[in-house]
Amino acid sequence: MKPIEAAPGAFLYPGRLPPDRQQAILAAVRAVLSEAPLFAPKMPRTGKPFSVRMTNCGPIGWVSDAAGYRYQPLHPDTGRPWPAIPEAIAAVWRELLPDAPAPEACLINYYGSGAKMGLHQDRDERAFDVPVLSISLGDEARFRLGGEARNAPTRAFRLNSGDVFTFGGPSRLAFHGIDRVLAGTSALLPEGGRFNLTLRRVNP
Repeated sequence: MKPIEAAPGAFLYPGRLPPDRQQAILAAVRAVLSEAPLFAPKMPRTGKPFSVRMTNCGPIGWVSDAAGYRYQPLHPDTGRPWPAIPEAIAAVWRELLPDAPAPEACLINYYGSGAKMGLHQDRDERAFDVPVLSISLGDEARFRLGGEARNAPTRAFRLNSGDVFTFGGPSRLAFHGIDRVLAGTSALLPEGGRFNLTLRRVNP
C-alpha cells in the first residue's frame, strides 16, 4: 500500500509489515527484553512515573529520571550496555530510509492497560535532519500529530499492528503523542497491549 502523507515530511505506511514480519520483530523485541528489561521512566521535575514502560537497543538509549531527558550507553537498572538493534528491526529503517545514516537508538515503549503518551517533541537528538521511524506492534493506538508549537492544530490517526510511521523534514519536531490504546484489537501479543519501536539517529 502506498504511504499516506499525514503532514509535510510525515508518512504513514499502513500494513507495511505483514504478519510474518511482525512475528519476527516481536521475537527480536522479546530477545532485547531478556537482556534489557522494561523499566519505569519518571518525569524529571515531578518524579511522576510514565504510564508506559520502556527499554532500548542500539549503542545509546533514551532515559528519563530526576537528572532529565537524555541518551546514555547503559541500562539505568542493570548498568549493562544496551543490546544491539536486531536485524529484523534495522531492515525496516534501511527499506524506508535508504539514504539516512544508521539509527543509533531504538526506543521500545510498552503500552499496557490505560497507558498513553502526552504530546511531546523528539528533540533530545542533534540530528534533526534525519527522520524518526516508528513501528507499531499489537493493539490499535490513536496517534495524534500536531505542529512545532504545542498549541498548533492536531490530527488523529489510527496505528494498527504492522503500520510504520516516519516523520522528518518540516515535521521532524512536530508535537505528537498517543491518546489511547484500544484493548483487544490485535492478537499479536498474548499479554495484550502494544509495543512501539522508535528508531532515531542521535548524532550528526
